[in-house]
Amino acid sequence: MKPEKKITISVLLAVYNTEFSLVKRAIDSVLVQDFRDFELIVIDDGSDKILQEPLVKYIKQYEEKIIYIRHKNCGQSKSINRGIKNSSGEYISIIDADDEYKPNHLSACLNEMKHADLISSYTETIVDTPDDYYVPDKNDPYKSVHVDDCILFATLFGKKEVFTAFKFQNTYAADSVFYSTASLHFQVKKANLKTYIYYRNIPNSICNQMKQKYN
Repeated sequence: MKPEKKITISVLLAVYNTEFSLVKRAIDSVLVQDFRDFELIVIDDGSDKILQEPLVKYIKQYEEKIIYIRHKNCGQSKSINRGIKNSSGEYISIIDADDEYKPNHLSACLNEMKHADLISSYTETIVDTPDDYYVPDKNDPYKSVHVDDCILFATLFGKKEVFTAFKFQNTYAADSVFYSTASLHFQVKKANLKTYIYYRNIPNSICNQMKQKYN
């Protein structure tokens, strides 16, 4: 039996009832990366059939690159945790279903691993109004904080050993909690990259739902 081929990067994408055109955009942005030694693991968090079917049909075209996992709805954190458990990459990267990578995202993040075990990074943030730059503060949701001052879930990139050492909790700001916990045991940094395109103008995003709740 031939030994299993090792992958450098496992990209994790959790999706739940996101419009297919947006998920396709996210997937396509991974498939065109200039760094090619990756696998993409799509974790379907119990999406409705009307949204699941076109996703599965599209993924079948790229079975050499994409792994599809489906389970009943349990939230983004648990979905990403399952993706980590099923990954084979030396490094872990994440992408939200309604965002996208620039073509050099993986190679740029990988380059940062010379000086860190885990990074978060800045984003090219797409907004409709200046208010879109602000999200609920993790310590006081009635206050707002600029996205550049946040640790953003999908910009996390690091060695798999970091992601297996701690699990994401099913709470708001799970990304920030994970990063803070990891910083006590590993070398972490916020990288001055803007290779992740963050769409803050999606009306039904988690952050927008939180803002509506506390405004």
